[in-house]
Amino acid sequence: MLTLDRVTKTYRAGAFGGGSVTAVDRVSFEAAPGEVVSLIGESGSGKSTIGRMILGLTRVSEGRLTLDGHEVRPGKDFYRRVQGVFQDPFSCYNPVFKADRVFALIRRAYHPGVPDKEWADRVEKAVRDVRLDPGQVLGRYPHQLSGGQLQRLLIARALLLGPSFLVADEITSMLDASTRIDVLNLLAGLKENGLGVLYITHDLSLGTYLAERTVVLRRGRVVERGDTQKVFGNPLHPYTRTLLAAVPRLNTPWTLPEPLEACAFHEAGSRTDSSDLYETEPGHFVACAGLPDCGRISA
Repeated sequence: MLTLDRVTKTYRAGAFGGGSVTAVDRVSFEAAPGEVVSLIGESGSGKSTIGRMILGLTRVSEGRLTLDGHEVRPGKDFYRRVQGVFQDPFSCYNPVFKADRVFALIRRAYHPGVPDKEWADRVEKAVRDVRLDPGQVLGRYPHQLSGGQLQRLLIARALLLGPSFLVADEITSMLDASTRIDVLNLLAGLKENGLGVLYITHDLSLGTYLAERTVVLRRGRVVERGDTQKVFGNPLHPYTRTLLAAVPRLNTPWTLPEPLEACAFHEAGSRTDSSDLYETEPGHFVACAGLPDCGRISA
């Protein structure tokens, strides 16, 4: 189980570092093997910062980040269990090297003693697992492959370590519509094999396609989380409703969503002990949107 408990990230700001900016504020949620959790929010909401903290690329300022109850400590043992794939597949390859060099780097770091034939078999299986033909993609330069092919090769590289969790940060945002569905279906298949996925996205439709649970972020804070069908079937926080209202629909003129309204539900819910959220129904947690006399989370 991957657990975030009131995780906070604060950056120094100002000409002499005298100020501070809180990018992520007391975020709590869990992700289990074999489960897809969508982390949804607009640009600047802190989604990618959370992904980078999970992967050890950014230090946690406050709170706890644990894997199976143990504090996360980036290193080989950790990265065997938790891997990441990022938004821009093109930036992950050196254009002067063939694309399969990404597998050679994994071998050098984690499996230097594996014989050549065994390693070649492992790579071929990983490539086939992401629905690519090894003969058509291995040995080619990045510019000879599509974005979707490059992205799937990066997923195959991650799978070579047999991880329990994959942090997928906007991995379909640079792909065309048909390729996006291929990658999402690939993640769905990997989930069935026991892989846990944190799917970071600003696209609500893609987030709901895969995820059993959804976490909605606004300005670095969780405003709503729970079972995906409950969060989007009965959105309670004004920000979640605003996000849903902003989704374009065919044959319907788009209009600017209404401003966020005042909180009207928190009195009926019970606040949990571990977060600033209220459980309004089983498996559905919502933050107060900030009534003048509330004193809870302000929108």
